[in-house]
Amino acid sequence: MEPPIAQDPSYHHFADQRLIWNIPNFFNVTSNLPFLIFGGMGLFFLWRLRRTGGWPTFAELVEERPYLIFFIGVAITSFGSAYYHLDPNNTHLVWDRLPMTFGFMSIFAAVIMERIDRDAGLRLLWPMVIVGIGSVVYWYWSELHLHGDLRFYINIQFYPLMAIPLIVTLFPSRYTKGEQVYTIILIYALAKAFELLDKPVYQLLGGVISGHTIKHLVAALATYWALRMLLLRRPLESERTPVSTD
Repeated sequence: MEPPIAQDPSYHHFADQRLIWNIPNFFNVTSNLPFLIFGGMGLFFLWRLRRTGGWPTFAELVEERPYLIFFIGVAITSFGSAYYHLDPNNTHLVWDRLPMTFGFMSIFAAVIMERIDRDAGLRLLWPMVIVGIGSVVYWYWSELHLHGDLRFYINIQFYPLMAIPLIVTLFPSRYTKGEQVYTIILIYALAKAFELLDKPVYQLLGGVISGHTIKHLVAALATYWALRMLLLRRPLESERTPVSTD
């Protein structure tokens, strides 16, 4: 069995720690703004869809639920991540990671809903979100008790990244533009690569911008791509007819 994985204290030592306009770690803090912008755009889009019962993006309005949780999580991540980067430490990191689990698990539930079984995906949505929250709570509890263990959180973050492409490959979507899920995953994987290469990127670019700052921007692009997918897609087959807004 794999031994517990404690949070490495060096994780909090980001390459770019510049103080600008009296804001510590300025670029790592302010680069969270796109999460708020795209998360807010997604919520506004879903709100506008309510007047048509979800048509034409959703065959039934109930199918918006995973995306509603997703965009809420992204918008809150903007604040949680900014708060963390003002003073990086384990306690603040909780508020960065908690809303991110909303994103992982809600998209996973959406893929199940649209490709395997609608009712199953909807039923699993909240249990999966609760499990995601539990992974962060358990990690922080373990750190407080001096036996830090990230394994649960790591699994919650990366298992969906492995399972979603498999589901997308094996099960067709009930909507057009279903292949865009691959793009969303690739963009997010690129963001994680920039996160891991924080200092090398900062050095390579002459101290202009760090890998972690770019990670925020690229991850926000994944949110935009999810919104773009919803804007462009249509049900392949549906008994519903467009709702008149006249």
